[in-house]
Amino acid sequence: MADYREAFVGIDVAKLKNAIAVAESGRDGEVRYFGEVDASDGSMRRIIQRIAAKFDHVHFCYEAGPTGYGLYRLIHPLVINAWLLPRH
Repeated sequence: MADYREAFVGIDVAKLKNAIAVAESGRDGEVRYFGEVDASDGSMRRIIQRIAAKFDHVHFCYEAGPTGYGLYRLIHPLVINAWLLPRH
């Protein structure tokens, strides 16, 4: 039986580019800075689908705000776990 793979994706949202980091679950899970991605819907959709294809379960976390709510509307139909975190 294949291993169950889960990841947590943190996104620092901005108007033009979004910074993305991926952390695999478990004690030995890697944390990788994925890089900055163009904030357009098409670019974000492609990167989300590429990350989601590598894992069995993915959690997306990002900041609420003017750009975060738009990202939520984009991600929500593509994945189940999208956490919108309040700004502080």
